[in-house]
Amino acid sequence: MIAPPAVQIPAGLPTPDADACVHGARVQAMLLDRIRDAGGWLSFEAWMQAALYEPGLGYYSAGSIKFHRDGDFTTAPEISPLFGQSLAPQIAQILQASHSNTVLEFGAGSGALAAALIPALQALGHQVDYQILELSADLRARQQTRLAPWGSQVQWLDQTPANFNGCVLANEVLDAMPATLFCWDESGTPHVLGVTANTQVDNTPDIPFAWALRPASADTADLIAARMPALPGYQSEINLQAEAWVRDLGHWLQCGAALLIDYGFPQAEFYHPQRIQGTLMCHFRHHAHDQALILAGLQDITTHVDFTAMADAALDGGLDVLGYATQARFLMNTGLMNLIHAPGEQTAERAQQLTALNTLLSEAEMGELFKVLAIGRDIDGPLLGFTRGDRRDSL
Repeated sequence: MIAPPAVQIPAGLPTPDADACVHGARVQAMLLDRIRDAGGWLSFEAWMQAALYEPGLGYYSAGSIKFHRDGDFTTAPEISPLFGQSLAPQIAQILQASHSNTVLEFGAGSGALAAALIPALQALGHQVDYQILELSADLRARQQTRLAPWGSQVQWLDQTPANFNGCVLANEVLDAMPATLFCWDESGTPHVLGVTANTQVDNTPDIPFAWALRPASADTADLIAARMPALPGYQSEINLQAEAWVRDLGHWLQCGAALLIDYGFPQAEFYHPQRIQGTLMCHFRHHAHDQALILAGLQDITTHVDFTAMADAALDGGLDVLGYATQARFLMNTGLMNLIHAPGEQTAERAQQLTALNTLLSEAEMGELFKVLAIGRDIDGPLLGFTRGDRRDSL
């Protein structure tokens, strides 16, 4: 029988401040109650859901700073307004094709993407109606402050619309949806990973949780077997919530397209035999590590995106797969290079632009790992962002 993973505190990880420790203790107590109420074993998917989204306690529901220098990670819109500005031509094409001026962004973070997109779309002739669906009350408040200059042009929704025409944006949304963790034992039987209370003698307040394995249900085992061969000792993820979210788009997206931007791979790469520990990743104060059971409520928890599964879910929902490309190729197709100041202008702004350009496009940074998947309905003709370098044949 394969042993569950060990829980360790990574070397060099910053120490949370006193206020964070108090909040973390409250989150730990809530999660221990959940484990007890579940009979002593809580699926990791349920544990991740609570750790990230429990109202008032979860990482995305409480008031900690998450983005950029003082937070835990940096997203593309936070790096530079160039990201949003270069998305604008693609969004404008989708709006024109869907006869709409409405953009709906899921998980808008600090509002940086909207703040760059709205004026860029206005410059292209679109007086856009910008809608945001944000689960975090704290982030919604920050967005409302940042986007106040656009007044009623920006609206916040409490649920997905019944019918929608226009462009949907989801930048680094799928990766934060709770996932199922699984592994194969020595006999080739799939197990799912769950969380229990740590009852070891050497238990410390820093690690009150432990991993525990259970045989996968028949349905889960079938899903796993359909995506990869049995590899004893191999651990990875399957994100059924993200797939259901994409599939559900087909119920309310009547005419238009969704741009799903995230880090991930097509399925053949996602379950590559060398990726033996899967893609589970955590971020705390710009330190990345794979210990998901520590710093509950204080750190981000993510998994990479299986873009083949997302494309299949879109097709199941009655949508078309309109394009799939690396972020670098997509942004170059939409005109990112045209936004950079001329070489003769040796200004501080140009220097910042060049630094951002490297981060957004470089294979060593976000350019290759991040992908853009476009799905939609009743959109004719090739989309601008996929005119070169479309990799749909790899899905």
